[in-house]
Amino acid sequence: MVDSILEGLNPAQRAAVEATEGQIRVVAGAGSAKTKPLTRRYLYLVEALGISTASILCVTFTNKAAAEMKKRIRRTLPDRDLGYITTFHGFCVNLLKEDCHVAQYPSTFIILDEEDKAAILKTVFEDLHITSREMTVKEAIDYIGWRKGGRGYVKTLIDMDLERLKKLEDTASTLKDKVLYRYFYEQRKCYGLDFDDIIYFALYVLKQDQNVREKWQRRMEYVMVDEFQDIDKDLYELAEILSGHHKNLFVVGDPDQTIYTWRGADVNFILEFESKHPGAQTILLDTNYRSTPPILSASNALIAHNRQRMEKKLIPFRDGVRKPLYFHAKTQQAEAGWMAAEVKRLAAQGTPLNRIAVLYRAHHVSRAIEEAFIREKIPYVLYSGVEFYKRKEIKDVLCYLRMVASGDDMAFLRTVNEPRRGVGRTRISFLKDYAAMRNLTLYEALLENLDTDLFRKSRAVEYARMIEKYKAIYQSMDLTDLLAGMLSDSGYEAMLRLSGEEDRLDNLAELKQAIYDYEAKAGELVTLEGYLAHAALFTNMDTVEKAAAAKLMTVHAAKGLEFPVVFLCGLSEGVFPTKRANTREKLEEERRLCYVAFTRAEDRLYLSDAAGRNYDGTSRCPSRFLFNAGVENVDYVEPLDPALMEEAKRQISKTEDLEPGKKDPFAPNTRVCHPIFGPGTVLMPGEGGIIVQFDKMVTPRTIAAGILEAV
Repeated sequence: MVDSILEGLNPAQRAAVEATEGQIRVVAGAGSAKTKPLTRRYLYLVEALGISTASILCVTFTNKAAAEMKKRIRRTLPDRDLGYITTFHGFCVNLLKEDCHVAQYPSTFIILDEEDKAAILKTVFEDLHITSREMTVKEAIDYIGWRKGGRGYVKTLIDMDLERLKKLEDTASTLKDKVLYRYFYEQRKCYGLDFDDIIYFALYVLKQDQNVREKWQRRMEYVMVDEFQDIDKDLYELAEILSGHHKNLFVVGDPDQTIYTWRGADVNFILEFESKHPGAQTILLDTNYRSTPPILSASNALIAHNRQRMEKKLIPFRDGVRKPLYFHAKTQQAEAGWMAAEVKRLAAQGTPLNRIAVLYRAHHVSRAIEEAFIREKIPYVLYSGVEFYKRKEIKDVLCYLRMVASGDDMAFLRTVNEPRRGVGRTRISFLKDYAAMRNLTLYEALLENLDTDLFRKSRAVEYARMIEKYKAIYQSMDLTDLLAGMLSDSGYEAMLRLSGEEDRLDNLAELKQAIYDYEAKAGELVTLEGYLAHAALFTNMDTVEKAAAAKLMTVHAAKGLEFPVVFLCGLSEGVFPTKRANTREKLEEERRLCYVAFTRAEDRLYLSDAAGRNYDGTSRCPSRFLFNAGVENVDYVEPLDPALMEEAKRQISKTEDLEPGKKDPFAPNTRVCHPIFGPGTVLMPGEGGIIVQFDKMVTPRTIAAGILEAV
């Protein structure tokens, strides 16, 4: 068995598998098949060393990655419980289900996804009579996320009962804080935790209770962390705590692929791993099994321009002689037309469309491409639509299931009048007041008022009867049967059929299949609460659709994927790198993002840009990343005009030597002055310039940066 586990590994991969004790950093370059040593190491621990699967924690960032690891491991261990191969959020949910009593929360807490947060805030805005001019839901979500970043709020939520939270809301000195405390109130009322809370509460529990902390530290004899370059300070602390007893921490990542600093990732956690863990071992996986040598030559040359990195070069395993091909177009339409023509030519030569990806820095770049593909009748899938688990019909049905499991207010408001049951604004307003006075949920308030004149004439009785029916029997039912019964009894499926909503019915069929698959994998461990937690933790790239069509997506969305053919478009200064890359750190992250784009390509890499003007009026020139890749490593459809080359060098030289940490002159909240509009405050960067709220204007304006002067 041990020989088969080690079979087919190169020397570096084998070293990673056999390095079981202590703190180990595996620097895994793009395309280095890092999943193989991760899964083989897990098998080696279990089969060669006899370690229990219950003693191994293997965490990654997406359900898709965790599912792929489980799939590979189950080929060898088909009958073992692999419960701790999961995402960080998935692990923390497990921890909290077992020990959230430390935080005075019940094990039946519910998970609030992004749409739940928005739904709560919309209700808060209605109750507090807040207009969009005063604040938007997005601004509230951003503010709440920022306030939660300090983690001190966890103790507030735990220590404060509903009455005290209401007092904090009433005495808050700013509108933002009123909304914050009201959001906390609504959270605490339904014992709901959003994605940030899951991590913060898990850390609180581990740090607050020594017995709980030591229990988990002793249980997790081996901690393995994938995609370590994407770790933020909270996940880093979580990994450190969990590995604190046995000191067996195995991390895998690539500092050259750190592209989420805007989400809190810090490349220094992987770069400084050895200095933070004296005696740690580093293993370098630099053999690339994905791309051809010319693609890797361009990629290595590109990333070598970064200073904040470990020195390494990807070594090709495959053969190939075709260099990346670059096209400079006169217009965006011409650039898109060239790509469409190349895609059609490749398809005619036998390349399946679903093996072709078009990548770009930001979604707005896709418009001209979509128009060209539609004109040329090229099927495509745009990965920017509504995520599967956020589609209205899916969310509605999951909320019906939540009514059975928890009966929380968000699920109630979403389902009680969908289909229509005559429970409109007046009746909902009554229930809110009634529930607030008696500290009840809205559903409990409804149950206590079903016999009153207000509700007797509505169909709320039918709704409550159905919920109570399934509350009594759901624990003895298969989830698929529960779903089918509720779809039928609620009238939801009939409503869609009556209105001819075929796409939505297809989505419900896909949900049924998803629940069936979940039951098949989970076996005897299936619970409704478990499935709802599973569904709430999904992300867009976990539910990617398969189609015989070209794939259009941002480079961020393409992370972790690979394609035989990649088109990287919009390679213009101010677009990629974005004009917001105004410090060396930001510019280096943009270069890492471009490196990620290059290394998605297996066989062919196409690069393109277009002349013209940016939204702020500056002329467009080719991106520095094109030149960073090395003129000798790229083929040009046509030689670049020497005058254009000089203009590009002139623009690039302005920002090439940015000092680290240099302050953005137009960062949010900066005071600026306009020659005509006068003084104002920067709100945020926008697509066409800087969005500024001027003191003498009611609404903000988007202004070209060159017009503004920092005050």
